[in-house]
Amino acid sequence: MRFASPLVPARLVQRYKRFLFDAVLEDTGEPITGSCPNTGSMLGLTTPGSRIWLSEHDSPTRKYRHMFEMIETEGELVGVNTGLPNKLAEEAIRMGLVGDLAAYPTIERERKYGRNSRIDLLLGGGGLPMAYVEVKNVHFSRRPGIAEFPDTATKRGTKHLDELADMAAAGHRAIMLYLVQRADCQRFRLCGDLDPVYHAAFQRARARGVEAYAVNCRVSPTEIAPLGLMAMDEAAPAAL
Repeated sequence: MRFASPLVPARLVQRYKRFLFDAVLEDTGEPITGSCPNTGSMLGLTTPGSRIWLSEHDSPTRKYRHMFEMIETEGELVGVNTGLPNKLAEEAIRMGLVGDLAAYPTIERERKYGRNSRIDLLLGGGGLPMAYVEVKNVHFSRRPGIAEFPDTATKRGTKHLDELADMAAAGHRAIMLYLVQRADCQRFRLCGDLDPVYHAAFQRARARGVEAYAVNCRVSPTEIAPLGLMAMDEAAPAAL
């Protein structure tokens, strides 16, 4: 996925109210306020003074021109925009990076299912069983080379796992896909210490037939590109 135009560098002043951030543009020194397309905790990715990268939008319907896309941490760019993983996951599937999912001729987004939810990607056609794909953005890492999810407790994520398990029990394929927006990690693991309830739901879902994959990405100011599958450590809660 290439950005419409190269991202703009800035220095983060603060991220607040989940949806907003203040920064100083590097090229002009202009202080700005922008939108943050990530309502999660962004644990470890909001340090004041960090170099960040912003997209620019000229639409008259937008209140803020700049959007927070990625942050540089220990020399690595990390994508934080949670609006991108579905598109990146679809790219990864069509590229043949996620098991045999490239065999599905059709991919639909945001179809209603389960208990008042929407599945991120619904794959079908070709005489194959319907495949329900839930996508989660991953940007958290506490140990070199290891990406982790979640970075805080997520009741919504637990609900999605239970709904996927219901789809598997009904005879469909159900896939949990973790999209890692950073290239410095080679393994993925669940944060059982930060959310043991989610970890337990994951184990239940796996026992009921839910498939799980993790894909990492190359991240740059011009594009974010899926690279391939990562090894997954899913059996035991992670703890420091």
